[in-house]
Formats: sequence, structure tokens, C-alpha cells
Amino acid sequence: MRRALVLFLTLLLLWAGMAQVNDALAPEHISLFAGGLFVAYGALFLPLAEGLAASLLAGGVCDAHAPVRFGTQVLLFATAHVLLFAFRERLPHDQAAGRIGIVLLANLAIFLALAFLQAGRGARASLWPRLGVDLVCSQIFVALIVPWFFALQDRALALIPPDPERMF
Repeated sequence: MRRALVLFLTLLLLWAGMAQVNDALAPEHISLFAGGLFVAYGALFLPLAEGLAASLLAGGVCDAHAPVRFGTQVLLFATAHVLLFAFRERLPHDQAAGRIGIVLLANLAIFLALAFLQAGRGARASLWPRLGVDLVCSQIFVALIVPWFFALQDRALALIPPDPERMF
């Protein structure tokens, strides 16, 4: 579970960076969302239990600081993680372009699920154009940082010494 903890620490770093970026963009009335980045690496490259643990912890952190019911993002991140894990052998995650595409699809799905869950709670119709702008800006931002963030996660996990109990 050391890998899950290290992966969670990188996701915590992502959450803190996203909070800073969104704070800087607040005067422009733009909010970026990177939910796909919180689940993709763990689902594509780690065993189910380790990756899911990191995704669940990250979802809890995101929930604690979001205007949604607590557990919403935990549930959405877990669902996205399990789906990506189930299909990872069929997904082209060896190359950067494939990774970017996977993360963008996951980000889109989680964003839309959150938007529709919020719409069910009485969101106004005038909010949809803003959500569209947020989605487009989020997708561009996520596409730009996927290679860097995956490399960061690779390097962070490489710092963990091999577990002698798992070698045999």
C-alpha cells in the first residue's frame, strides 16, 4: 500500500495546484476541473486495490472542498477508476496520445456526471453556457498537463524501493 500512499500524495499535489489555478481564474469566472487525472494513472498502471485506494482518498479530498454532497466525487472517481481498470488492456495507454485521450474521456464523463447531479439539485438553465466554457477550458488544460503529471507519478513511484515480500 506504499504505492497507494505515494500516488495519493501526487494527487494531493494536483489538488493543491488546481486550487491555486482556480483561485487565480476566479475573477474571470472560469473554473477548471481535472477529475480524469485523479483516476487515470492508478487505473491504468497499478493493481486495483492500490489505485482504487488512491482514487477514493483523492475523491474525499475533492469532496471536502467542493460544493457537492460529500461522497459524490468519491463515488464518481471510484466508478471511473473501476471502468478504466476493467478496460485498460483494450485501451491504448502505451503512448502519450492514447493516455491523453483516455484522461480526456474520463474527465468529460466525470464532469458531465457532476453537472447533471447538480442540475438535479435545482441548477438554473443559465448555468449551462458557463459549464460549457468550463468544460472546454478544463479539457484544454488537462490535455496539456497529462504528460507532465504522468511523468511526475512515474518518478514518485520509482522512489519507492521494491517490496521484498512481493518479489516472489
